Amino acid sequence: MKLTKFKDPLPIPPILKPKVRSSEYSYYEVPMKEAKQSLHSELPDTTIWGFEGMYPGPTIEVESWERVFIKWRNQLPTRHFLPIDHTVHGAEIEKPDVRTVVHLHGGRTEPESDGYPDAWFTRNFEKTGPFFKKEIYDYQNGETSRCLWYHDHAIGLTRLNIYAGLAGFYIIRDSHERSLNLPKSKFEIPLMLQDRSFHDDGSLKYPNEPDTPIPGLNPSIIPSFFGKTIVVNGKVWPYFEVEPRKYRFRILNAANARFFRLKLDSGQLFYQIGTDSGFLENPIGIKTILLAPAERVDVILDFSNLEGKSIILNNDAPTHFPGGEPVDPTTTENVMQFKVTKPLSSIDTSVIPPYLNTIPRLSENNAQFSRYLELSEEKDRYGRSLFLLGKKTWDAPISENPTVGSTEVWNLINANNDDHPIHIHFVQFQILDRRPFDSTHYKNTEQIKYTGPSEPPEPFEKGWKDTVRSPPHYVTRIIIPFTPFTGTYVWHCHMLEHEDYEMMRPYKIIANPYF
Repeated sequence: MKLTKFKDPLPIPPILKPKVRSSEYSYYEVPMKEAKQSLHSELPDTTIWGFEGMYPGPTIEVESWERVFIKWRNQLPTRHFLPIDHTVHGAEIEKPDVRTVVHLHGGRTEPESDGYPDAWFTRNFEKTGPFFKKEIYDYQNGETSRCLWYHDHAIGLTRLNIYAGLAGFYIIRDSHERSLNLPKSKFEIPLMLQDRSFHDDGSLKYPNEPDTPIPGLNPSIIPSFFGKTIVVNGKVWPYFEVEPRKYRFRILNAANARFFRLKLDSGQLFYQIGTDSGFLENPIGIKTILLAPAERVDVILDFSNLEGKSIILNNDAPTHFPGGEPVDPTTTENVMQFKVTKPLSSIDTSVIPPYLNTIPRLSENNAQFSRYLELSEEKDRYGRSLFLLGKKTWDAPISENPTVGSTEVWNLINANNDDHPIHIHFVQFQILDRRPFDSTHYKNTEQIKYTGPSEPPEPFEKGWKDTVRSPPHYVTRIIIPFTPFTGTYVWHCHMLEHEDYEMMRPYKIIANPYF
């Protein structure tokens, strides 16, 4: 099936209005529904699952320190339309096929509102998971301005539920952001990048088994999913008409496993102003953006003096990343198109400010503890790839238990060939460095033998982060403050097929015994 590129306009998710807004709090009710939606004008309408029945879900915008309560309501059918592997832990045959729980990715929330994978609920809360605590989530939004996102996080089903469409943007605003005079309103655009494959009838196609089928095991989880088309804001290869002026784009990689290495065919710069968790200190001009699954970037593109031009946003990240198959120049190399065809509606007075933010640098000398955590590839009882954290499965006893108020250094030791994007719930952290090591020596001795000097984080990573790339055969070091809540959270690889199949672990922030 060949679809015409850049035929359909880019959809912009609407801003969701709360049911109640007062001086003390805002209250939302957000249903998850099945719906039909056109993902390309040459395809029949596609069955999707979406918040408010749309894919992506509506954008939720809040103020810093605005108290927000959300009741996420599962109104989905009782049968899944994608293939469930009941050998996956958490998706056993006796559990309901359709379960959801919502995680605010990047949010600093209390444990009961974090979207713990075993806190799932079914339609109308008829059945709930063992960690389910309450129907209404409490988001205090104590962070500064940044772009978060919300998505399903049900154990054993996350890869399927997000693929079905259960994801949306969540943006925090503050007065400092407004003082910077950045492009805003209709000149600030969220871009959710994903990949999808389709059957001829327009339905979503998700593989039933690995490349090497296992007799008697169908459906079976696959190591990673890579779609044959690129989808932006729920539309395959869209175009976006722009004026000859500056635009701000909040770009999110919400793909199951695909990395995006983005470049404009015009050769122009992206002016990056922010990372996952807020502004950089100063803008940087870069020609290439590398985004692992779940990473976000805040950039400005200047289309001034480009009237009449068409500019293609391209991707050249191999699958798997970094050493897999190259992108297909006829399909997955292209992401979307910008058409500078709209007349200038007003004088562009927005700016790219020379200074954005002050980021206090965390010193490893002040860290109370260092952890060494292996990212390994094993085999399960069927011979399938099984990626683990610390060689432990999901239900092994908790081994990471930082004290509230403490700072730790986590050494992520990647001894396999995939670049794993590691996400730690609740916290924001800084990248210290990456250093190459001898993986074979490590596997034989469990001793780290470095093979080169430490490499500092890339300039585009030198802000606060909640997801970090852990390249193969490198030790990636991050420094993490654990504050202000205690309780049980999770950390995991954000390649969804990996996190759904054991590459996820609980961790517990414990009370300080001296206070």
